[in-house]
Amino acid sequence: METVRFDRLAARSGQISRREVRGLLRMGRLTADGAVPASPEQKVREDAVVCLDGVPLNCAAARCFLLHKPAGVLSATEDRDQPTVLDLLPVELRRLGLFPAGRLDKDTTGLLLLTNDGPLAHRVISPKHRVPKVYLAEVDGVLDGRDAAAFASGIVLGDGSACLPALLELAGPSLGRVTVYEGKYHQVKRMFAALGKPVRSLHRERVGGLDLSGCPAPGDWRELDASELSSLFCP
Repeated sequence: METVRFDRLAARSGQISRREVRGLLRMGRLTADGAVPASPEQKVREDAVVCLDGVPLNCAAARCFLLHKPAGVLSATEDRDQPTVLDLLPVELRRLGLFPAGRLDKDTTGLLLLTNDGPLAHRVISPKHRVPKVYLAEVDGVLDGRDAAAFASGIVLGDGSACLPALLELAGPSLGRVTVYEGKYHQVKRMFAALGKPVRSLHRERVGGLDLSGCPAPGDWRELDASELSSLFCP
């Protein structure tokens, strides 16, 4: 098992900074596998159970959270003028180096993944892994079978770029449930625009095998466990 400096491991929790570790050790408030390390620099096993005041901390290197994104919030890590999705999380989680795994437009709502795991984010985003993203779109105009056929054959966008074949299920006269396997810029909106039926509202319901269960209201979030992360790629 690999070892790591204790202060670095404890700081992964987001609950404390590396600078705070020394003082907490002096007070005996931090432990690794039940023992107080001699110094912040002491090497401990990477899977050591770190506790603060006897309460275990989550010090996993990779973390992933599911967020129900509200409208009016940017899918970004920071912005000087507008709120971002990270602003919806507690301060301690903002220390984890999280970033959106894919983006939703400012006015688009629904499921967004926030992670500090680069390889995981790449698997979610990359078309070659074919992770389905499901959206509910309300458009101007009436949808019909010709629109569904156009999605199935692969729509060519206004700039000439071709989309992979996608699924459009009619959910009402002006409602369509769209499944795509890639993430071009403003893709779903541009697909409908290419058919002359601009989107009025857009909501992402699902990514892979994950939906918004447990996060029913905009702004809700929760951390995903290992089994849920596996379901991302086995919908």
